[in-house]
Amino acid sequence: MTISGDIKKACAREALDIIQNHSVIGLGGGSTISHLIEFIREKPNFKISVVTPSTSTRLLCLKNGLDVLHTELVDHIDLAFDGCDQVDEQLNALKSGGGIHTKEKLIASMADDYILLVDESKFVPVLTFEKPVVLEILEDSMAYVQKKAELLGGKPIMRQSDAKDGFTVSDNGHLLMDVYFDHVADISKLESDLQAIHGVIDTSLFVDVATKALVAGENNMKWYSKPAEEVKN
Repeated sequence: MTISGDIKKACAREALDIIQNHSVIGLGGGSTISHLIEFIREKPNFKISVVTPSTSTRLLCLKNGLDVLHTELVDHIDLAFDGCDQVDEQLNALKSGGGIHTKEKLIASMADDYILLVDESKFVPVLTFEKPVVLEILEDSMAYVQKKAELLGGKPIMRQSDAKDGFTVSDNGHLLMDVYFDHVADISKLESDLQAIHGVIDTSLFVDVATKALVAGENNMKWYSKPAEEVKN
């Protein structure tokens, strides 16, 4: 399903409306976030500061004259916006592509609200796991994590790229392991079990992390919220 740029722009414009002047916001990556940066730049007398785990987003913010803060100096974010590969009605989300999920979760934990901006093709009743759960792991733990992931029903494959010899390395200097699951009966338990494996730094499965999702379609825009007591920050 091809989603038009107009839908993504409408989603970004809706997100802009809830950003307060002089606030600190977190921004992930993707085309909707790029539109949001453009709208922030165009809004008159509007000044915000940005924290981002994405190198591409950081460069785009700087190019557009936005103030980008060093994450290590920030302990609180007002709002954070991000995309994902898929999000379900419980606001569980899977982010498989960028390999920056460890930093994304850090920024999410610092934010009062962590909001996913998605088109309706990515919103499902329950996560389908058509894409892998990505584990950022210590190099020394590779064989051990592979074994443990298999015992959990996963099919682990070390991430590689045609553009690089050897395994893909994260921005943090760690290996990335893609783990495919055919069926997941309990998403929360899977996340807990993966996090419990020694050598796993973090996973790209976001459980009890997102507080809201803005889902954009051809004819409507809908907000989904999770009760505050269910969100673990």
